[in-house]
Amino acid sequence: MSQVLESGIKNWALSSSPLAPIEVVHAMQAVAVDPANFRSLGEAVSELENREDLSPADKVRLGICYYLLGRFRLANSTLSTADGGALALYYLGKAKFAQGDNRAADEAYQQSLKGGFPADDVALARAEALRNGSNPKAALALLDGLSGAVEQTAEYLYQRGATVAALGGNPTEVVALLERAVELDPGHSGALFGLAMENDRRGNDEEALELYQRSAARFPAHVGALLNLGVMYEDRLQFEKARQCYQRILDAYPNEPRARLFLKDTQASSDMVYDEDAQRRRDRLSQLLGIPVTDFELSVRSRNCLQKMGVMTLGDLTRTTEQELLASKNFGETSLNEIKEMMASKGLELGQLAHEKARVETTYEPEALSPDEQALLGKPIAELNLSVRARKCMVRLNITTVGELVRRTGDELLECKNFGVTSLNEVREKLTQYGIKLRGD
Repeated sequence: MSQVLESGIKNWALSSSPLAPIEVVHAMQAVAVDPANFRSLGEAVSELENREDLSPADKVRLGICYYLLGRFRLANSTLSTADGGALALYYLGKAKFAQGDNRAADEAYQQSLKGGFPADDVALARAEALRNGSNPKAALALLDGLSGAVEQTAEYLYQRGATVAALGGNPTEVVALLERAVELDPGHSGALFGLAMENDRRGNDEEALELYQRSAARFPAHVGALLNLGVMYEDRLQFEKARQCYQRILDAYPNEPRARLFLKDTQASSDMVYDEDAQRRRDRLSQLLGIPVTDFELSVRSRNCLQKMGVMTLGDLTRTTEQELLASKNFGETSLNEIKEMMASKGLELGQLAHEKARVETTYEPEALSPDEQALLGKPIAELNLSVRARKCMVRLNITTVGELVRRTGDELLECKNFGVTSLNEVREKLTQYGIKLRGD
């Protein structure tokens, strides 16, 4: 980093000397660890923008500075009209990748390789573009083709861990690769984000929060880290911190749809006064009502009768009266007492929510389903690969399978804290892929 810090990052950005790839790496590290350097770089960019008749070499430096500041659209347009050298093409690829254009990014990387950019760096960048372009097998093949010192770098270990994860590989191997990457580079934003996600999936909220924070502290920041960190802040009612996360994304991606909608949700939530005790009681009741009846040791007769009636959760039982149960074939007083004891153990009663019966319509009758359809509804909710925000709602409602999810209406999901229209549309889109819908849709 010394080459950049000796003269100061602002002087480095305004220099007209030839730019070496290692200098950009040092500049990126300087900006990532010190907010003052980020501000100084922004000042330098303002001066560069006011210069007349920028040379192609000046445009390379300006375009790379835009990239370091997270202004990817400007980086793209500036580097596209720069000197056409290997360095400009490589960071043009980086800018295109940051904007989600994986194919164009890969093409720019390959052009930079032809221009003489280090082959290992190009291979790692291409692997990332291919993986995010839904071709993780090609990404892994690229990584398998590398050997030597590059295999012991944080970037290689991160790319390999992320690629193994994309291929559905062993989670233990993924975590080991990401942890090794963080050991080598404690500030590697991608590896930190990957580890945060693994902890998030396992319910290790505090560890995930700390890792998201470390990842988001780097510049340019990882969008996924900022989104998920914002959601975690919302869960803690820290709305101003959540707003800052979403605003940072929008500063770089003004049209990022999730950040725009999450920001609106956060602003609306921050204006509300929450009764936290009441919210906790509602959350606890929602979790209780979502518990599957299969979690209890019921007799075969009781279990079969409930299944035939489409009663899957404790919530279903609270909307079912004693008379309705006794009207079911082969369901007698013994089974009724068994069910009532089970409900009492959770502080619930049969029929206590029977007034909601009118709006509870079973969309999928279990006994009318084919084996394939039953298998689909029995899929774990995790297989839908929902976002962190939507996944947390599923946990709050104790929804563990696709079948339990489709028994809910959109309005019921929207009642869950921090679950908004964006998350509802996401759930509907995932279910549509399987040809099923939420109840009432």
